[in-house]
Amino acid sequence: MKIPYFNILIVTLCIVASSQAQTKISKEEVLQKVQKHNTSLKIAAQNYEEAKADYTQTNAIFLPNITASHTGIVTTNPLMAFGSKLNQEILTQADFNPDLLNNPKRTQNFATKIEIQQPLVNLDGIFQRKAAKTKMEATTLQTQRTQEFLSLEVEKAYMQLQLAHKGVIVLEKALKAAESNQQMAENNFKQGYLQRADVLAVEVRVTEVKNQLQTAKSTIKNASNYLSFLMNEAQNTVFIPADSLQVTLTNQSSDVVLSKNRSDIKAMELASEAHQKMYKANKMDFLPRLNAFGSYELYDDALFSTDASGYVIGAQLTWDVFKGSKRYGKVQKSKAQYEKSKLAYEQYKSKSELELNNTKRLLADAKERLKLTELALHQSEEALRIRKNRYKEGLEKTSDLLMTETQYAQKQLEYYQTVYQYNYTKAYLDFLTKE
Repeated sequence: MKIPYFNILIVTLCIVASSQAQTKISKEEVLQKVQKHNTSLKIAAQNYEEAKADYTQTNAIFLPNITASHTGIVTTNPLMAFGSKLNQEILTQADFNPDLLNNPKRTQNFATKIEIQQPLVNLDGIFQRKAAKTKMEATTLQTQRTQEFLSLEVEKAYMQLQLAHKGVIVLEKALKAAESNQQMAENNFKQGYLQRADVLAVEVRVTEVKNQLQTAKSTIKNASNYLSFLMNEAQNTVFIPADSLQVTLTNQSSDVVLSKNRSDIKAMELASEAHQKMYKANKMDFLPRLNAFGSYELYDDALFSTDASGYVIGAQLTWDVFKGSKRYGKVQKSKAQYEKSKLAYEQYKSKSELELNNTKRLLADAKERLKLTELALHQSEEALRIRKNRYKEGLEKTSDLLMTETQYAQKQLEYYQTVYQYNYTKAYLDFLTKE
């Protein structure tokens, strides 16, 4: 039997539409997956590795620089030819013949050389190392703050998912009630108790609730996609919260203050300290440097042979007295960067203080609003119960019942929105005061 193409298309569309799996997930599971797979955390970890590598490079101010080379030359240059024979330890009395000295035969020389350079005193390098270490410590704190921020984002995203599901539940109940009223209104219209305008008003209400319900379901998908993004997973799952949206009252004092030990503030302080050390390092560049050096050399007129050898050991004090205005400009730039970092640190602290004070006020306002919305919800629920009973007895208008139903649904949504706002504000206050 042939299956019509249209039927196959319908079946395919149904399969695609149902391809988004629904998964129940707890907040703790989300946190664990975010800590393990989140891309921002991986980037922060690489930032630390980068800072650590910069610090490792500064080991060069203590460790020797060792190089090995093998060089081969062929020359008729008088000086080079005489020096090559001298290094090979094959010089004879006949080689002092002026004719041979001035017009030597072709001479070849192969030299194997091992050189060691050991820094002894390098003050600018010491401060550069200190700056690199401070920067690495600051990066560690920045990574910690990234983890704390992502925990807050998980709190927010999970509560948004809870709120979206609550919205769907409220609107599904509202739709069921609206459809029941529609059926009742149509029956009353057939019996001549209602006018056609009343029935149309009920139908409009049903359509409105359906539109709101569709928007709420889309909000669930958006919240699920954001959670998938945080967990670095494919965005094809609709999540169902295992934890319900409930008020989590706080006993946190309203007089909490900003801590200088908060990871991001401490990181800003360390960043400013790193700029200060780089400024000192650039000033130390004006001082001389002391380095030791040594080499061991092997010579022969054949490739990779070592018939003659010698060594050189010494120390060198170098002082770059003047490099144009390059060093002066470098010092000025590092000083400006240090001063800018201090101002940025103070500005960041001041902004964080402002944010903390605003959040404390928001939490107090949310707590009061929570009480009011809870009271309004109970009042609207009771009003709806009374009006429904009166409507069944023919004592209420259809428009009044519809208005009361709308108000009750709005109060439910408003209450859950207030619960979300209160819980998130509390979580944000914890984030701002975390040490």
